[in-house]
Amino acid sequence: MFENKDTSKTPIAQLGEFGLIDHLAKNFEISSKTTVKGIGDDAAVLAPEKGKQLVVTTDMLVEGVHFDLSYMPLKHLGYKAVMVNLSDVYAMNATAQQITVSIAVSNRFPVEAMEELYSGIQTAAALYKVDVVGGDTTSSTSGLVISITAIGTATPEKIAYRTGAKENDLLVVTGDLGAAYLGLQVLEREKQVYKVNPNSQPDLEKYTYLIERQLKPEARKDIGGLLAELEVQPTSMIDISDGLSSEIIHICKSSAVGCNLYEDKIPLDPQVISACEEFNLDSTTIALSGGEDYELLFTVSTEDFPKIKANPNLTVIGHITKESEGMHLITRANTKIPLIARGWNAMEESE
Repeated sequence: MFENKDTSKTPIAQLGEFGLIDHLAKNFEISSKTTVKGIGDDAAVLAPEKGKQLVVTTDMLVEGVHFDLSYMPLKHLGYKAVMVNLSDVYAMNATAQQITVSIAVSNRFPVEAMEELYSGIQTAAALYKVDVVGGDTTSSTSGLVISITAIGTATPEKIAYRTGAKENDLLVVTGDLGAAYLGLQVLEREKQVYKVNPNSQPDLEKYTYLIERQLKPEARKDIGGLLAELEVQPTSMIDISDGLSSEIIHICKSSAVGCNLYEDKIPLDPQVISACEEFNLDSTTIALSGGEDYELLFTVSTEDFPKIKANPNLTVIGHITKESEGMHLITRANTKIPLIARGWNAMEESE
């Protein structure tokens, strides 16, 4: 995982900016009927379906802040960069249809490295059925920067904002939480071991799920269709990128409500529980503050509970209260603790 194999490398300068764009873009095909013109002109041309609204989001990933290339393969990085953005579209209860990809890259990266990065982007675009319709490349003096913009559509009545949660609504989460953060801890530990002994071969078998959640997360494209099938319209929705507590607080503040979150309802994978014991970490703290899970958190009316209660993809973890009651975690010991946002913050200085 940490070995750098030296193969023949082509300097990016040999192709130039426009040559690199042509080289990397040639494999992308158009599949969405809302894409009129993709790569190859001054701008992409999109034609939203009648009666639908556009949803647009953008995210930037910076080397040394959001990713470490000593254990993040470039193909995985390309894939993850797409997921980060698609997740925000799905968090609006919308369907993702196009992305643009912009990169700033230093001369330490050869053309072959960019091919790896774009291979991951292409794999993600094909699997999630989104068109790559443009972007930009430029040089960087400080490593690799990736900025992706995602565009989606939804009918106005289907779009879920952060502002619609009402008193007595149920708090619901998809999947399980905390694994991505623990995957990062495992990779960081192995990086330190590798620095001391470059010949060591890490045994990562028992951490497979955790590492996959960190290196190759999946955005929850399936949830919008599932909710439509169940005839459930979320009253509010957000994706879990910065930790469960931060996202719940976003919804509560945006909707002017409070909440009770129940510790014993938070879904955890067995690998998360065992890794927390190994690292001497509290699993609830990891689920609340870990981040990068890219699951969806949403609220639904109590009337919809019978529709969702038996679904293995969804877990009811709490309920919405009056704003005056505040935001609380109800512990396993039935103690009420104020909910605090301790999620990851890229703007904080390193300690």
